[in-house]
Amino acid sequence: MSIGRILVVEDERPIRDMICFTLKRAGYEVIEAGECRTARTQIADARPDLMLVDWMLPDMSGLELIRSLRKQADSQDIPSILLTARAEESDKVAGLQGGADDYITKPFSSRELLARIQAVLRRVNPQQEEVVEVMGLRVDDASHRVSAAGRELVLGPTEYRLLHFFMTHPERVFSRSQLLDRIWSASADIADRTVDVHIRRLRRALEPHGLEGLVQTVHGLGYRFSGGAA
Repeated sequence: MSIGRILVVEDERPIRDMICFTLKRAGYEVIEAGECRTARTQIADARPDLMLVDWMLPDMSGLELIRSLRKQADSQDIPSILLTARAEESDKVAGLQGGADDYITKPFSSRELLARIQAVLRRVNPQQEEVVEVMGLRVDDASHRVSAAGRELVLGPTEYRLLHFFMTHPERVFSRSQLLDRIWSASADIADRTVDVHIRRLRRALEPHGLEGLVQTVHGLGYRFSGGAA
């Protein structure tokens, strides 16, 4: 049984085949396109739950495709992840501001790809977010409880919001200012270093269970939640 339909728009056949294989093995239904014209036809024939779109395509850029789909009533709410070899911050910002819900910089692992897809799908289907579990760390948002290997953790309200946000957005780096926008009120007058204080508190709560390493510092950029090595 399919857990969702994903459209892969990628003109390089070996990369597209690798992505499609990974998605099918994970249980997704996959439809493919090598250029934007075919992608539009695929969307009309079988509306996807999410699109993976390469930035550089032969007939128009993937970012232009995403922008144009955002302007159409029948496709404006289809979430998209931009695949790009462009690693500069300005390119990533342009992609997100252009309408992409997330981006993945090439080369990427199958694990990161699936984590990003799951995170975006959870954001657009919030009812799926009630219970999130990683490496025995479990957040039940309905009951507002956190446990590790079955033992309850006591977190302050800000640490709880941080952990829930991190666990529903795995493998992605967030700057202090981005975390302030997501966790605190956008209008709140709070210093960036406030984030560091709450990150330390969250790590202290996770430390007795050997899970403090899940919240990783990415020097010069911010923080990331990951089950892999820092």
